This record gives sequence, structure tokens and C-alpha cells, in this order.
Amino acid sequence: MTKKILITGGAGFIGKNLTKRLLTTGHHVTCLDNFASSEKHTILKFQNTPHYTLVTHDVTEPFHVDCEQIYHLACPASPPRYQADPLATMRTAIWGTYNALELAKKTGARLIIASTSEIYGDPHVHPQPESYWGNVNTIGMRSCYDEGKRAGETLAVDAVRQWGIDARIVRIFNTYGPEMDPEDGRVVSNFIMQALQNQPLTLYGDGSQTRSFCYVADLLDGLIAAMTHEHFQGPVNLGNPNEFTVKALAEKVIQLTGSSSELQYLPLPSDDPKVRQPDITLAKATYGWEPTIQLEAGLKLTIPYFAGRIST
Repeated sequence: MTKKILITGGAGFIGKNLTKRLLTTGHHVTCLDNFASSEKHTILKFQNTPHYTLVTHDVTEPFHVDCEQIYHLACPASPPRYQADPLATMRTAIWGTYNALELAKKTGARLIIASTSEIYGDPHVHPQPESYWGNVNTIGMRSCYDEGKRAGETLAVDAVRQWGIDARIVRIFNTYGPEMDPEDGRVVSNFIMQALQNQPLTLYGDGSQTRSFCYVADLLDGLIAAMTHEHFQGPVNLGNPNEFTVKALAEKVIQLTGSSSELQYLPLPSDDPKVRQPDITLAKATYGWEPTIQLEAGLKLTIPYFAGRIST
């Protein structure tokens, strides 16, 4: 059934992939974005598509869109971007989420709140289940994002309790794929861009810290499952449970690109998590969801996108 769907942060990496998926399946999509951490020209391909509307707006200010579903994705997600203006990041994470909840209250729309694996901080429990409360530094360089997202979860569950709205929380783990910003500073995009240009691949620390990488198409399946399932609030982890060291990722990227790049080791940033791996037992049990595209296959789908960005 065709739905009227709002995506806040719809010009971002996940937002663009979700827009394409929803338009392809016949839905009406409204993208709301202020382009603080995205580029307007990257969504021009949707402008002449039937059933697509762009609203240029900052989510920290109240907004109204006639909709039946809301995917609230708006917030800078890469450390360089969210640390560049930490106060704006906190405002987006908290006031943006409050305004999305207000819209759900007014319209009766079902709302997905995009939270993050960063709410677990530098975890003492591994892998991380939804029941784990996390180990987050409240005054660190990453706190604007980590604590902003934690506050967003609190707002969501309190709005459900107090207003009776239908809001669901998903905790997104490291995701990669086409439409990533080559300059956003995330590890997959950094490594691929450096390798394609035969530059040193920059690793922070000794590269032994682990991450779990989810290809974006798998994540979209999880987001849509969370939206369409009846009566499940979450939070629920969405990510690929296969765990790799950052060094192993770098070596895999060099291999797949045929690069002559070498590894360059730099100091580890403060509060950088040593491990990151989702426990997706709940997503499997609730939605029957688990990723199907593993790292090598996903990188092979992603590398040509970045090669194209370099050549343009």
C-alpha cells in the first residue's frame, strides 16, 4: 500500500538510499534536510521523480509535513562532522528528535528514531545487546553525539508513555555503501578513498580495535522491517555481527582495490571504542532480520561508487 513518508536527514547517506528504495516501491517521499552535513546536488537525481518532495529545513525548528510514516535520520553521524559543531549536534539530536515526536503526535504517523551503537560507548559487554546500558564519557569529545542520541532515546520512550504515539528506536551500527560522502571521515570511506589514490591508509592506534560493518541494503531491510512490524517499540540493534579489526579492513580494501598503499599509524583519539559488535538476537526473533551481504561482497559493491566520485 502506498504511504506518505517523511525522511528527516533525507539527503544523508542512509537517507538517499532509503529514498531510492521507497520511491522504487511506489511510496510518496518527502525529504527534509538543511544540508549542514550533506550536499544538495547529490539528491538532484530525485527532483524529477514523481512523488518526491524536498523541504529545506532545520529539524531543530518545528516543522509540519503531512505523512503516515517518519524515518527520523537527521543528525551528523561521522566523528569529524559531529565534533565540528558539538552544540549544533546536541541541538539536532535532542530538539530535532523532540520536533519529530511532536509531528508524530499531531499526524498520527508511525515514527522510527535512528539511534546508534555509540550509545554503548566503549563497552564492557561484548557483543552489545540492547539490555546493556553502555559505558559513555559524558564530557568527552564524542559526548555531543553519544549523549545526544541517548537523550533522544529517552525522549522517544517518554513520548510513547505520555502521548501514546507509535515511535520505535533502532540502534544503527557501522554502515557503509554507495552514496557515502567521500569526505565524511568514516573508516570505510577513508580507506577506500586513500587506497584508490595510492595514499597511506591512516589507522588510529595499532588497528586492533574492532568494528562490525553492515552494507546499506541490509540496513534498509532492517529499517523497513522495524517500520512495518506491528507493536514493537525497541530499541533494537541493526548491524552486521561479523567483527573485524580495523587493520583487517584496511588490508582487505588494499587487496580489493589493487592499491600500492601502505598502512600509517596515528595516535588513537580519545574515547574511541575498542570493540563494537551488535548482538542481533532480538532483530532476528522480532523481524526475522539478519544481514546477507558480507564485508568482501559489500566492498566490491561500494568501491566503484568511490572510484566514480574521484573521476568526476
